[in-house]
Amino acid sequence: MTATVEKARGRTPGLVPGRDPLRLGRFSGVWRPRTVVVLVVAAAVLVVGAALNIGRGEFPISVGEVLSVLFGGGDQAQRFIVLDLRLPRTLTGALVGGALAVAGAILQAVARNPLAAPDIIGITMGASAAAVAVIVLSSGFGAVGALAGAVGLPVAALLGGLLTATSIYVLAWRRGVHGFRLVLVGIGMNAILYALVNWLLIAAQVYEAARAQVWLNGSLNARGWEHVVPVGVALVVLVPAALVLAHVLGGLQFGDDTARGLGIRVDAARTALLVVAVGLAAVATASAGPIAFVALVSPQIAQRLVGAPRPPIAASLMVGATLVVLSDLVARTAFGSAELPVGVITAVLGAPYLLHLLVRHGREARA
Repeated sequence: MTATVEKARGRTPGLVPGRDPLRLGRFSGVWRPRTVVVLVVAAAVLVVGAALNIGRGEFPISVGEVLSVLFGGGDQAQRFIVLDLRLPRTLTGALVGGALAVAGAILQAVARNPLAAPDIIGITMGASAAAVAVIVLSSGFGAVGALAGAVGLPVAALLGGLLTATSIYVLAWRRGVHGFRLVLVGIGMNAILYALVNWLLIAAQVYEAARAQVWLNGSLNARGWEHVVPVGVALVVLVPAALVLAHVLGGLQFGDDTARGLGIRVDAARTALLVVAVGLAAVATASAGPIAFVALVSPQIAQRLVGAPRPPIAASLMVGATLVVLSDLVARTAFGSAELPVGVITAVLGAPYLLHLLVRHGREARA
């Protein structure tokens, strides 16, 4: 009787009913309306927040006028202010926030630990150390300085992040990589690199040290289209790769042995995912400095909004972009004429959540 009813309803007998799958050739997925709603709402908030941020300044422009300029309207003065002066800053913030959030989502899923964010386990600090070295060594250090200047800030940050991630991975490897060991090794590496950055600041000239210190706070001030392009290219190349590899993350949640039993090439998949995460974090850091806690908080917010078992890639991207743009709006407007680096605001928002995670993990360890 049950089989007859299932056939009448278009179902295969013996299968548990669930969400309808989506198939495109060899690829398939699951239709999740809640995820779509979160993405649409986050996109709407991002657009409104970006318009508000672009409209703020010595020459105020309303949200409607900003949107009109972005769609080809407005007068010549408004187009110059919006497109040439203010849009690059906001666009850089959105792209950097999205890149950091995706990097955090990948690392947290691979390590199976919500503390495994690039700025907690040292990857961001590795990129920062390389970038500060370029800033410091490019002036007054002879041939070494010329070489550092030739390499360039984004490339140096990318190499620094990759080298740091490789070192953490090798040191954390013990017949596999476990999340708790990865976090501990990363925290130690972060402390070493922080000491290196401090030494570089002490060895630098006053002007270079001040420039590097402003950059280390994570700032979107004076961002131009030259800062938008690198992180934009990184997102266009690496985010599709992350989405293609996302199906592997589900298997990695069960541990290496179970993942191998499911047919996943664990080492190759984990390496590819780490390369994508490190690339996104390093390029984002090079474009705007180490904006704190975005990679830690955004995937956790997205996971709870979507109701997913692990941090989702697309929703994390949208939440991270929205978080940085809104934080920049607060940094520019909440303190009168004083404009704070956006990293200060994200740190104020993210530090309490980090404490919450530490307290929760301590309670779970004692239970």
